[in-house]
Amino acid sequence: MQYVPLGNTELQVSRIALGCMGFGDPARGVNPWALDEESAAPLFRRAVELGITFWDTANVYAGGTSEELVGRAVKRYARREDIVLATKVGLPMHDGPGGAGLSRRAILGQVDASLARLGTDHIDLYQIHRFDPATPVEETMAALHEVVTAGKVRYLGASSMWAWQFAKLQHAAERHGWTPFVAMQNQYSLVQREDEREMFPLLADQGVASLPWCPLAKGRLARPYGRVTGRSASDPVGQRFFGEVDRPMVDAVERVAAQRGIPMARVALAWVLANPTVAAPVIGATAPAHLDDAAAALAVHLDAAETAALESGYTPRRPTGF
Repeated sequence: MQYVPLGNTELQVSRIALGCMGFGDPARGVNPWALDEESAAPLFRRAVELGITFWDTANVYAGGTSEELVGRAVKRYARREDIVLATKVGLPMHDGPGGAGLSRRAILGQVDASLARLGTDHIDLYQIHRFDPATPVEETMAALHEVVTAGKVRYLGASSMWAWQFAKLQHAAERHGWTPFVAMQNQYSLVQREDEREMFPLLADQGVASLPWCPLAKGRLARPYGRVTGRSASDPVGQRFFGEVDRPMVDAVERVAAQRGIPMARVALAWVLANPTVAAPVIGATAPAHLDDAAAALAVHLDAAETAALESGYTPRRPTGF
């Protein structure tokens, strides 16, 4: 495994992040394909064996049960000091004040709830799940700074928004001397490259790390076009983002992978990893072999001809995911 600094910090993270949206009680939330504790155990064990020590979840995943499961996994399969633990705040957890959004009440209440579910006294990377247009950015950034100064959170990150929104939040932090964001978890893959124009220039300028979610386009870049799995057929998130326009890139990945004699996932991930702004793609694995392919992608270096072949079929589109 390779390790890199998270943005302009000294925090070292594994170049592959374990995405934990697919772990938890399948009866909770929107993921009927979620893996329960027994089914998820081999993935946590394999992550530790591979040196994948950057684990990402969210309060909203599987109605909070993902955080509970992840917290127990840290204790069973690793040491807390060896895991960089990330979670998120902002999407609806319950009705009533503080159940959603990025108000001071929501952030202060939800961080304590996440700490309790995770069974830890601190969160390494606390990320706002989306921009909250209903809350002044000063209120959000002041509350986030408060949880950092209280020792509950070490670093701050954001996810899935327009660059102008991220810049507005960062400017508020800079102007008041508050803790800024050091990471952006954004959608980025061969079939969704709009952040190369929209977000990446800002991240590069400010030394903020990109943590791409959906780097394999919900698995569509890991298998020939049109082939579905139980997750891809039922994932309500994935259905919104992909379509026939993606076929040229999927077919190109299949050709390059066949020429190299390696799985498609390694080719698609190698392309994402080659972007200098990317620190660690978030891999939503549901089988240990998915983590093996992700780790192996670190050794795949695409040449100029292969890169051109993978990128040539792309057409501009509207960013998705926020």
